[in-house]
Amino acid sequence: MLNDLVTEIKHPLVQHKLTLMRSKDTPTDNFRRLLREISQMFAYEVTRDLPIEFTRIETPIQEIDAPVISGKKLCVISVLRAGNGILDGMLDLLPNARVGHIGLYRDPETLEPVEYYYKVPEDISERLVIVVDPMLATGNSAAAAIERLKRGGAKTIKFVCLLAAPEGIEVMRKAHPDVPIITASIDQRLNEHGYIVPGLGDAGDRIFGTK
Repeated sequence: MLNDLVTEIKHPLVQHKLTLMRSKDTPTDNFRRLLREISQMFAYEVTRDLPIEFTRIETPIQEIDAPVISGKKLCVISVLRAGNGILDGMLDLLPNARVGHIGLYRDPETLEPVEYYYKVPEDISERLVIVVDPMLATGNSAAAAIERLKRGGAKTIKFVCLLAAPEGIEVMRKAHPDVPIITASIDQRLNEHGYIVPGLGDAGDRIFGTK
């Protein structure tokens, strides 16, 4: 089963905004805004099972025991560069989250991901680590990023992407069966150039207005 690891967010608002993002006629500013809005909804979904504890507070009416998030909070890790498009929206809803970045590129000869940048909080072993990258295509970069985080001490990891290809999900399922994937859509397949079909093109180029 492809989806034993995956949660697709089928909320009408998410699907409507994703449709607008898929259109080749959507300009950069709108694309960036839509991704930020969907990312806020991702933040809600990915944190729904955070542990809570109770603290004593006083409302204008009376004292109560009220729920707050328990323990160390969150760390959001952006896979550069396109991951920053999701990171910004998540931080709107999770302003106290720690932030890290992983930079990877694909070696043109071996086609394997090569790390060129790694900077994360020192205490990721004590936090829920949310890895963000708009596209889960071949899955190789996502799997490499998560492997690096595990070597760095991360224990509880979730992966958030806008679109996922079945091929990428399969790679993740084999490499990291313990890492849930949250996405807005499982698309049809990869084409011969490694793009998700029907997809939305290159997410990084569309976020930053590059070619």
